[in-house]
Amino acid sequence: MGNELEFYGKKHSPDIRMLHDMDEVVHDQKWLRSQDNIELYYMYRDLSADEADHKKIVENSLRYDITIIPPAMLGDEYVKTAGHYHPAVEGHHLSYAELYQVLEGNATYLLQKAENGTVVDVVVCEATAGDLVLVPPDYGHITINASQERLKMANWVCRDFSSLYEPIKKLSGGAYYLLKDGFVKNPDYLSVPEIRYVKPQDYPEAHLFCGTDMYIMAKEIEKLDFLVHPQNHPEIFGQV
Repeated sequence: MGNELEFYGKKHSPDIRMLHDMDEVVHDQKWLRSQDNIELYYMYRDLSADEADHKKIVENSLRYDITIIPPAMLGDEYVKTAGHYHPAVEGHHLSYAELYQVLEGNATYLLQKAENGTVVDVVVCEATAGDLVLVPPDYGHITINASQERLKMANWVCRDFSSLYEPIKKLSGGAYYLLKDGFVKNPDYLSVPEIRYVKPQDYPEAHLFCGTDMYIMAKEIEKLDFLVHPQNHPEIFGQV
């Protein structure tokens, strides 16, 4: 099988995101209409080193995934993920968070927060191998590979919800597109704030540090409770 990923000695086949799965969110629609339905990126979900780890991960309502995004141009735009929001935690106003780590290559994370249908904050974080990037509650997010190298990244996320793709699809993508000449605003948004740039950082409250493989948290899985119950962990999200 092609594109299999080996993780702790086991081989895993990916879910594949195809170009025409992304029709609604690609900037260069003229280019898109001339293209075949090629493979864009690969998602390896629910990974674990062994059965003992998997049992603990599931019992704590978490999931560990790896995504690989080869370098490519979508017409005039750098290759990216489809983009999504997370639903609200049941009984609370906050949505679920997600934690990323770049394993190889370089990533540009575009985060956006909407209130009453209007985007009120747009954040860009550029990350390299080892860096951690936390998507806080209430932010949609898109990952962009603006390099000439393969991007390989991991994420920890709560396993008890389905991501919401429609809010980004219906507006033809995120609030900004990253083109060869830089970011441009998406005209389908009525109002778009200027980009706020942030850097990757450590999260010592959760024993999470850039440069340390975050899969080891499977051994201290309770430290990732902020991904399942964000309402209980203001100390983590207050600094994001």
